[in-house]
Amino acid sequence: MRAIRVDHFGEPNVLRLVETQPPQMAPGEVLVRVAAAGVNPVDWAIRSGAAGERYGSPPYIPGWDIAGVIEAAGPGTGSFEPGDRVYGMPRFPAMASAYAEQVTAPAAHLAAAPAHISDTDAAGLPLAGLTALQALDLAGVVSGQRVLVHAAAGGVGHLAVQLAKARGAYVLGTARAGKHEFLRDLGVDEPIDYAAVAFEDVAKDVDLVIDAVGGEYGERSLAAIRPGGMLIVIRGGISAELAAAASAAGVRAENHFVQPDGPGLTRLAEFVEAGQLTVVIDQLFPLARAADAHRRGETGRAQGKIVLSVAG
Repeated sequence: MRAIRVDHFGEPNVLRLVETQPPQMAPGEVLVRVAAAGVNPVDWAIRSGAAGERYGSPPYIPGWDIAGVIEAAGPGTGSFEPGDRVYGMPRFPAMASAYAEQVTAPAAHLAAAPAHISDTDAAGLPLAGLTALQALDLAGVVSGQRVLVHAAAGGVGHLAVQLAKARGAYVLGTARAGKHEFLRDLGVDEPIDYAAVAFEDVAKDVDLVIDAVGGEYGERSLAAIRPGGMLIVIRGGISAELAAAASAAGVRAENHFVQPDGPGLTRLAEFVEAGQLTVVIDQLFPLARAADAHRRGETGRAQGKIVLSVAG
């Protein structure tokens, strides 16, 4: 099968198209013929070496997000059968090797793909969608609450906006001014141009901040959150200093690390099929151009999701 392999950490050009042996199923797993694979910031963080060896070390096949068709189902895989169209984010944070024509996955880490969207769209949904869904579940967001989403036009952000709106939240979102029309189309009630104003001077009395930026954004966000509110950090973790500042402000600060979640994928599919969630594709690249996909992602300017076309 064709796959992208990383033999050593480095720049995007270390992503090489190779011919390799298909993976072997274990009990409880299915074999998926991959049609499309999503690209996520964690992919290039690992490839560059910035993530260290937390997720493993080269050589490896990168990626987690997949959409495709089951080719074979082993014992203990429930109702899945060959021919079923599925999607998911298997094994995370263990390697899933998604940038490949075939992937094995625990059946519990997959779900039926949303029926009325393309494989490209389905491949863009799992990791970012589950991150957003699990964060909103963690915070217990309900109708009428105020939610601030940083990097609201990005992969996690644009899905978090829509899922928060589906719960009846009032949503604020940070992005450059050129993306504000896009944010309004997603449902953002109050776009904030972080390049023109300090977002914490504009956003006030927020119940939840979802921070997919990291760095100084976490501590700055505390000024926007009401006492008793919550900060969920997606990237970069929570330092001792941030934890202390949050405690002093009466804010609950949590670092969210996404988990594989078959039932969560089913819920995401239901939002899609109800017309409440749309996956926006920034750019689709063929598998052989995985390096270009990473270069696009590392600009920080992607609007929505970057996806690799694996089939064909």
